[in-house]
Amino acid sequence: MQTRLNSLSSSMLGGVAVAAIVMLCAGATPAAAKPAHQLQVWDHQTEGWTPPPQARKQRATHRSPRDHARESGERRHAAPARVSRAHAVGGQQAVAGAGDSDVVREARRWLGGNPTRRSRLWCAAFMNFVLERTGRRGSGSDLARSFASYGHRVAGPQVGAIAVMTRKGGGHVGVVSGVDSAGNPIIISGNHGHRVAEAVYPGRRVYAYVMP
Repeated sequence: MQTRLNSLSSSMLGGVAVAAIVMLCAGATPAAAKPAHQLQVWDHQTEGWTPPPQARKQRATHRSPRDHARESGERRHAAPARVSRAHAVGGQQAVAGAGDSDVVREARRWLGGNPTRRSRLWCAAFMNFVLERTGRRGSGSDLARSFASYGHRVAGPQVGAIAVMTRKGGGHVGVVSGVDSAGNPIIISGNHGHRVAEAVYPGRRVYAYVMP
């Protein structure tokens, strides 16, 4: 009888041991077998559990379609860099220079009109009119070429500079209000289509730029 009890006890203890070993093996899955996103390490700076660096890197490099759409929208609605004033002149998009001038402002006040009341050859008369209204002396002539020796020369188109141009059978004059993307001057002048107008002129036509 005692022998049977000893044998039964040994069998029960052996079964418990086997069960314990099975449970330990089931719960002791190697860490390497777990997905990276389930692993965590102790962060001494934040004093908390965080994903390991590799898992964080994988998470950072993963972008869902929603993430891409949101980032694209943010770039699309970002404030544009500061640019100069733009004009739609003569059917073209022209970017004005980064400055301004009281001569330009005065000339622009008369767009579409003719304050000189002359019927022909009045571009120089309009330029003199604008200069006098801004407190400056004019060229004293009704000839466009008279402004080639007026004021002081500058190397290229500048806002507020007077541009003296050639044309078939004579000349033309006006004030530079900007420069287009191709480097051509935007000029406000009188007698452009029998009125004061702002238009892009080919740079090759200008033979003198002068500042009043």
